[in-house]
Amino acid sequence: MKDKLFKFFIRLSMFVVVSTSLFLILYILVRGIPHLKPSLFSFEYTSDNVSLMPALITTFYIVVLTLMISLPIGVATAIYLVEYARKDSKVAKIMKISTEALSGIPSIIYGLFGFLFFVSTLSLSYSLISGSLTLAIMTLPFIIRTTQESLLDVPNSYREAALAMGSSKLFMIFKVVLPTASAGILSGVILSIGRIVGESAALIYTLGTVAKIPKSLGESGRTLAIHMWALSSEGFHTNEAYATAVVLLLVVLLMNGASKYASKKLMKGSNYETSN
Repeated sequence: MKDKLFKFFIRLSMFVVVSTSLFLILYILVRGIPHLKPSLFSFEYTSDNVSLMPALITTFYIVVLTLMISLPIGVATAIYLVEYARKDSKVAKIMKISTEALSGIPSIIYGLFGFLFFVSTLSLSYSLISGSLTLAIMTLPFIIRTTQESLLDVPNSYREAALAMGSSKLFMIFKVVLPTASAGILSGVILSIGRIVGESAALIYTLGTVAKIPKSLGESGRTLAIHMWALSSEGFHTNEAYATAVVLLLVVLLMNGASKYASKKLMKGSNYETSN
């Protein structure tokens, strides 16, 4: 009887999650697709066309810049914690507590910190670099934890075999451990991309809301999430806001699909190299 009840609650939970997700997706598609028009994809924003193309390009810039900052630092930190630091060391304990604490901070707090530090103190103003640095700090704990778990999942026999063959520890990490853990690391990157693309609260205070394509790291702009928020808050272009939501949904799906395809390729390559 307990097993049947447990299975029932599992299936009920799965049904609620799947049905809610499908309802939200279908609602956005039904409300947004009829309002997609060529003027929304103009490279210059005006109050008449309320084009989303500048926001789409700015979103791409933000994703690339944020990952360029956070990914190397996060992966390097995880490598140190797993491969070099002692499990009972103070550094490892402090890093674990810090990453767990930073992961639970609301994004609006990151936005206020970015405004006070990057925009005001460092005088970077509302710009791509201010927004990217703020999002890099926000996504860094998540990348560290996912990379750390992926590295811990690599069997120790792989490390012992590489070291027994005379390779250095650095060679072993980059040629054996990282390729084997690449699929898990990339999964963390996929989730980080989703958070970057959908972020608005932190970027309003750091990137700004200017509806144009930034020509340098020091210029302001707006992402798709901010563009959608601006249109819906004004109340004059609600239909275009739903159309922007459709494009945002497609961008997230395309990025996730591309990342998962790359993850499968990396996984096959690492399995082939390991078997050889």
